[in-house]
Amino acid sequence: MKSDIEIAQSTTMKPIMEIAESIGLDADDIELYGKYKAKISLQVWERLKDKPSGKLVLVTAINPTPAGEGKTTNTVGLGQALNILGKKAIIALREPSLGPSFGIKGGAAGGGYSQVVPMEDINLHFTGDIHAVTTAHNLLAAMLDNHIHQGNELNIDPRRIVWRRVMDLNERALRNIVIGLGGRINGVPRESGFDISVASEVMACLCLATDLMDLKARFKRIVVAYTYDGKPVTADDLKAAGSMTLIMKDAIKPNLVQTLENTPAFVHGGPFANIAHGANSIMATQIGLKLADYMVTEAGFGADLGAEKFFDIVCRFGNLKPNAVVLVATVRALKNHGGVAKEHLSEINMPALEKGIENLEKQLENINKYGLPVVVSLNEFPGDTPEEINLIKQKCAALGARVALSQVWAKGGAGGLELAEQVIAAAESPSQFKPLYELELPLKQKIETVCREIYGADGVNYSAAADEMLSKYEELGYGNLPVCCAKTQYSLSDNPDLKGRPRGFKVEIGEVRLSAGAGFIVPLTGSIMTMPGLGKTPAAEKIDIKADGEIVGLF
Repeated sequence: MKSDIEIAQSTTMKPIMEIAESIGLDADDIELYGKYKAKISLQVWERLKDKPSGKLVLVTAINPTPAGEGKTTNTVGLGQALNILGKKAIIALREPSLGPSFGIKGGAAGGGYSQVVPMEDINLHFTGDIHAVTTAHNLLAAMLDNHIHQGNELNIDPRRIVWRRVMDLNERALRNIVIGLGGRINGVPRESGFDISVASEVMACLCLATDLMDLKARFKRIVVAYTYDGKPVTADDLKAAGSMTLIMKDAIKPNLVQTLENTPAFVHGGPFANIAHGANSIMATQIGLKLADYMVTEAGFGADLGAEKFFDIVCRFGNLKPNAVVLVATVRALKNHGGVAKEHLSEINMPALEKGIENLEKQLENINKYGLPVVVSLNEFPGDTPEEINLIKQKCAALGARVALSQVWAKGGAGGLELAEQVIAAAESPSQFKPLYELELPLKQKIETVCREIYGADGVNYSAAADEMLSKYEELGYGNLPVCCAKTQYSLSDNPDLKGRPRGFKVEIGEVRLSAGAGFIVPLTGSIMTMPGLGKTPAAEKIDIKADGEIVGLF
């Protein structure tokens, strides 16, 4: 079997101008980045905004496991299948970070015969959006430290600076550092650190902004530090928002590429899903809805993280109303949730499968709370048995969910026709979409609603520091923001070792952060890392380029 990169390199891409024309865009609407990539002009939205919208389909999944679920692959395959059925479909994905690409997780361009291309470019520097995020973020950091060095007119307390620096690589050695050493000429010494670029609030602002001026307004609200008397200091106070917005003037434009079967694809923005909201840009989704019959997008990690944040944060800011949800699962992953080790997942184990299905059932219950029709996409593997598949179908039927077998990895769009038919039927059924909570509720009540209703927790325990910060944020006027819980992706709970459907646990909130520019409060549960590290054998060791320019080892 060919590797993903070998499949991608053997395909015949259409010039991106042809892809643009297929969805009603002309030469004035796009800016070419070579032959197979383009950015969409911001003027397109002004022309399209009053047109009727197509159907919005969100693809999500059970909690991820080492067995793999194939959420992005199913997103790509579903878009291809919808086009085979005569529907005008566009897909939207996040941009991959270089950190995971050179680390362990790999890229985010799909797999097998359901990929977005050119996959090498998408998984590497692409159109430079993440570099722009990195630069805008670090410009603000530099202006903050320069302000303190030049006399500290704003009375900033160096011990209460919350704006770190970022880079788009996994680098554990930079998690905690001391800066400003070497005497007065080199600034004021203080502790700081680096996060990965896709964890930056600048990235979250980019993906939640509805236009360039909205992005600038979000930048102005970013809180970077507090004064000695406890008042927040913003990017606007440092006069940094204008320059930051200038750096982002091209990055804000959605990127247009294609799938292996030439389905149009927007790949734009990439906020972390366990720290931020984990969805592509609102602008890409909104434009896609005006150009397509079906706009298929995805949310990061499991439905307890990505889907919850999409419904409660993204849909509020973008005024979006999903028509259907696809929940991706595999027999293998469900057995892993039932306690089977990765090396034994090919063995039939019905008791473990039944136990693991509880994770799927809980995610279905959660989606039902938003009033949305859902289709379970059972991503089929060669070793799956009819007995295993039938058990999953029976359990889903009991909860009123449609089920379709998916073979999009091996067959591309042709392997997703059953899924596409079920999605069309689901999207035509009534959608009673509503967020989980009202914004007027106190912050603790919103946090506890998510923890009880979505994670299945018995309650929430707050550290003294978290308690203090929640009170402080409400006092400062941030109490009406939605909450964006930072939590492990591997479990419904805040403990990554609790698989399946954990019960009888309480969520531990140790810290609460403010993302005033993005527009949400971030309660940190368990142990969340904002700067990953490389594994013992990182993917970077296998990635190379040959003399003729051929890239090898990239998945």
